[in-house]
Amino acid sequence: MDRYLARIADQLLCERLEAKGAVLIEGPKWCGKTTTAKQMAKSTLEMDLPGMTEQYQQMAQINPAQLLRGETPRLIDEWQIAKNLWNAVRYEVDRRDAFGQFILTGSAVPPSFDESMHSGTGRISRMLMRPMSLYESGDSTGEVSLSDLFAGRDIAASCQAELRDLAFMICRGGWPKAIGQRERVALRQAIDYYDAVVNVDISRTDSIARDPERARRLLRSYARNIASQASMETIRSDVSANDAASLSSETLYSYLNVLRRLFVLEDAPAWNPNLRSKTAIRTTDTRYFCDPSIAAAALGVGPDDLMQDLNTMGLVFENLCIRDLRVYADALDGTVYHYRDKTNLECDAVLHLRSGAYGLIEIKLGGDRLIEEGAQTLKALAAKIDTASMKEPSFLMVLAGVAPFAYRRKDGVHVVPVCCLKP
Repeated sequence: MDRYLARIADQLLCERLEAKGAVLIEGPKWCGKTTTAKQMAKSTLEMDLPGMTEQYQQMAQINPAQLLRGETPRLIDEWQIAKNLWNAVRYEVDRRDAFGQFILTGSAVPPSFDESMHSGTGRISRMLMRPMSLYESGDSTGEVSLSDLFAGRDIAASCQAELRDLAFMICRGGWPKAIGQRERVALRQAIDYYDAVVNVDISRTDSIARDPERARRLLRSYARNIASQASMETIRSDVSANDAASLSSETLYSYLNVLRRLFVLEDAPAWNPNLRSKTAIRTTDTRYFCDPSIAAAALGVGPDDLMQDLNTMGLVFENLCIRDLRVYADALDGTVYHYRDKTNLECDAVLHLRSGAYGLIEIKLGGDRLIEEGAQTLKALAAKIDTASMKEPSFLMVLAGVAPFAYRRKDGVHVVPVCCLKP
């Protein structure tokens, strides 16, 4: 597919360039960062251009300002190949004293970023870009808007997506090159991404040799614990069970840290509301990937396999919904959290806006019983919140996989198929 599919990040990038001298777009490889940046850029420097990388690195050491010359906004793609370009961009932004000068893209955070480089505060705005949501890939009709839910407006929509469709969307993921391809080709993209991570990227990022087989076991364990608050010790024990040499905690964190720098893993932090009771809130992060297709690839399953194991499909489907909610939250200036307390009352997603407004969301694959369970959970959590100390939730929503309609129940809980949602 050659046609550029509009991204929610397009508008976000435009807004950032209007307010800062430079914008850094971060995110996993193949999620479309460079393609999106090129829609806005007036000139481009590709640091990983074959045959030129070494020369660019040398120039970055000798005269980095030379590489920054060009019509603005100027895109510096894979800037981390010559890390001192960061300080050069920061200096040039100060010198020019103008907004919208540079766009930087990169698929990994340099391991020494925090220690050796200027923070860029006030000059460089950081923007995280993820794989495509269902609305961006054309798999969601967008008939139900989160903005409308926050505003208290009525919703109504119908959904034609079936369980097999969702299984395919999970395994295909939101990789731009997979959209619009026949099934076999589309599914291959996530598998190739996964193979590249474990065989190449996990070692190349910081030039430390790591065992691909150990990386595979780690990602498989993460996938087996997806949508849970599994401890690092649980994951370490899981990986060590089949490891000839026991995996130390230090080694585990080394692998996990590089996977986070590659934006492969993206856990959800805990939400801490004001409660009427003294119930303790569990603060362990919830385990997720940046895209559900990585979990499917790590488990070695395809759409038909998921159809035979609906429990696993439901958990990986939750990751798909979290991915989409995160993309939509960026457009609304919000953040996605997870809630769980010591009584095991759990809410899959809390979409909290910078304004203080928030919505409570339960994610269910489908079916009347599961949707009813989700609605009861939402009402139980809403009843615990101390509305004298914080706002009431703007909405309660069961985000469903298979559901024929989007509607508001008599008890006020919204039921919305994920294939109808947009920001």
